[in-house]
Amino acid sequence: MLKRQIILDTETTGINPKEGHRIIEIGCVELINRRFTGNNFHVYINPEREIEAEAIAVHGITNERLAHEPKFRDIAQSFFDYIQGAELVIHNAAFDVGFIDHEFALLKPALPPVAQYCGILDTLKLARDLHPGQKNNLDALCRRYDINNSHRTLHGALLDAEILADVYLLMTGGQVSLNLAADEQAEQQDQQGPLLIQRSGKLRVIKADNSETAAHEVRLDLVQKKGGSCLWRS
Repeated sequence: MLKRQIILDTETTGINPKEGHRIIEIGCVELINRRFTGNNFHVYINPEREIEAEAIAVHGITNERLAHEPKFRDIAQSFFDYIQGAELVIHNAAFDVGFIDHEFALLKPALPPVAQYCGILDTLKLARDLHPGQKNNLDALCRRYDINNSHRTLHGALLDAEILADVYLLMTGGQVSLNLAADEQAEQQDQQGPLLIQRSGKLRVIKADNSETAAHEVRLDLVQKKGGSCLWRS
């Protein structure tokens, strides 16, 4: 059974939708069975209100930049259709979901809250469970999992969704970065040999230091003394 996940991020005019703040950018990256499909969703939105200076300092998006972009009501149905039925993977999900629910409630007719038609996985909670007592913002997680985010000088919804996708996959066991077209080749590969998978980025190679090598040799000595077979010395 195919599992569809949408890695999602938003940028907004401010912090609190209850104070009238709106979404100005949505970025989504689609994964199916933990594989990137390339079927992403990205849109800038005219919020029909001023963006707070503090928010502009974070994402760099100005009202002038958005003056000719569509209103949320213009993209709402296509966005709803895109995410419907998927599991949304979001860092600090309460923030983004709160804004999306607020935008949907403003529509006439209104659309239902996200949780009614999507699963929600909060990677901030996941990171805190995995790394208690440590910083778990996106930059900290990139450092922890050796993900290059040097191109992230400002926040951006699609860029942050792409980075979060890498973080999420590494936090949950790793992933091969390939198009779903590879699945269509699977049956042929069963006959032709193993499928070579192109992975994104470089794998880190961690070599044993001298003390670890010495401890390994002591363990091998013990194995041989007990009559065991040491493949490492055969």
